[in-house]
Amino acid sequence: MSDQQVDHGKRTWLIATSCAGAVGGVAVAVPFVSSFAPSERAKAAGAAVEVDISAIKPGEKLTVEWRGKPVWIVRRTPEQVAALSGHDGELADPMSKRTAFPTPEYARNEARSIKPEFMVAVGICSHLGCSPSEKFTAGPQPSLPDDWRGGFLCPCHGSTFDLAGRVFKNKPAPDNLEVPPHMYLSDTKIIIGEDKPA
Repeated sequence: MSDQQVDHGKRTWLIATSCAGAVGGVAVAVPFVSSFAPSERAKAAGAAVEVDISAIKPGEKLTVEWRGKPVWIVRRTPEQVAALSGHDGELADPMSKRTAFPTPEYARNEARSIKPEFMVAVGICSHLGCSPSEKFTAGPQPSLPDDWRGGFLCPCHGSTFDLAGRVFKNKPAPDNLEVPPHMYLSDTKIIIGEDKPA
């Protein structure tokens, strides 16, 4: 048997302070680790936004925020996709070649999208920054031509865009709606703000 006496009070004190230190360490670590998630400020500054598109029905639009801007995700019907053809002569920039809002290479097509069914565009008019209204129904309507195929109307100054966000000629808006960088993570999820796998 050892000649030294065990000091039970000291042992209890060491165990208690060790436990308190461990709890304190965890309390400090939790906010530190959670700080790695992007804050609301970081998201507004440009952090990518993941969106579930599974609930969008054909003919509907979902609006999400990216970099403080509204981004529209429109699930076009087969008829709306077909209506994108045959009116290039009426559009100011049918193949999105202008560079004011550089269009990603994968969206330089008639549908301005990766998948023709889905349009992804920033919902801000290129004229003065207004937000156009959806006018998806085809046919004659107030402030729209009689042969309207569906799209968007900016109520401020009358600029019109087709369902790919392409601006019509002789309108105040100088450019098409911006297509943000984006990519599909799966058939039901996209990420806005990134277009290259990590």
